[in-house]
Amino acid sequence: MNKKEILEIRKQFTNENCAITRICGCYVDAEKQIRTELKEAFLSLPEEEMFKYFEIFRKTLSGTPGRNLINLEFPMNQEMPDGTQAWLLKLRNSRLTDDLLVEEFYQKIIENYTYGENYYIILIHAAYDIPNKAKDGMEMFDASDDVYEYLLCSICPVKLSKAGLCYNAEKNSIEDRVRDWIVDVPAAGFLFPAFNDRNTDLHSMLYYTKNPELLQPLLMEEVFGCEVPLSAKEQKETFGELLSETLGDSCDYETVISIHENLNELIEEKKDLPEPPTLSKPEVRNLLIQSGAPEEVMEHFEEQFDHTAGEKTEFLATNLTSTKTLEVKTPDVVVKISPEKAALMETRVIDGLSYLMIQIDDYVEVNGVPIRAGEVQES
Repeated sequence: MNKKEILEIRKQFTNENCAITRICGCYVDAEKQIRTELKEAFLSLPEEEMFKYFEIFRKTLSGTPGRNLINLEFPMNQEMPDGTQAWLLKLRNSRLTDDLLVEEFYQKIIENYTYGENYYIILIHAAYDIPNKAKDGMEMFDASDDVYEYLLCSICPVKLSKAGLCYNAEKNSIEDRVRDWIVDVPAAGFLFPAFNDRNTDLHSMLYYTKNPELLQPLLMEEVFGCEVPLSAKEQKETFGELLSETLGDSCDYETVISIHENLNELIEEKKDLPEPPTLSKPEVRNLLIQSGAPEEVMEHFEEQFDHTAGEKTEFLATNLTSTKTLEVKTPDVVVKISPEKAALMETRVIDGLSYLMIQIDDYVEVNGVPIRAGEVQES
């Protein structure tokens, strides 16, 4: 799913556009025991509660595609009658009215969700009449041909509110505040099936994680039956290892800077597209050649890519570099600079020792104290 498709579903979580038919939920304690359950027609909830749930659902479809929102595809074997995709489809088609299926779903989450404290599992069913769009992009709500029927699950930590004092208006006094268990914003969740090309895609789903480094692999493997992708951090580490192994002695400062400059240009060029730019094996190869990698080191690139990253791996460009900060790190010093100013730094060998040289113009500040350029030169 791309940004536009995600936004289209997010817009349904308002009082005016609500397409939710039913909501189910269960509160799980730190010992993985269900303490209480909820089963309701969504529109029967009090209005204030509905608004709170809308906020949770919108959060479950928020963040950066490729980092917080990850598209997962079902392997063919999981689309068989006894597969995970078929089971999720059965749950969706039940519209959450089959109590046994809902209870089975809870148990699958509880068994495979790694979290040592209390949390709240929320599961909704919704049916969205997809409006057709005119040539000018305007939605035609009276020309809907298809219905997107889906499940959305949000898994929210439940935390004890902080201790403190409060004002009691009835007693007109300051007193100790009662501590409550508060449902926090979701830490994980999913949308099934995916909404691709503005229609139902039974072959994939959208997974949400608040923390891109906590992907909950057991959920992906055991509950969804999908392959666990590389996290944002793992993509960056794998890409760095690939550069180091492929370039070898040619992995110098200038080449690496050129690679990151070209990555930033790619991100800038495609920033307005609905889908973030990705790099598969051919794109990574072209990137290295464009950035000055010698022909001889590229002879074994494909074998090195398959060994380091995996033949079918695709990197999200925004996971590989930062458009805001370029970091140069040694065991003792870390230098951060804007990528546009990378030319102010260079490496030199003086008297057999390697140095990182930084060009200084008019202004230098040390711990908030301005230093005159002349004094720096004398030093």
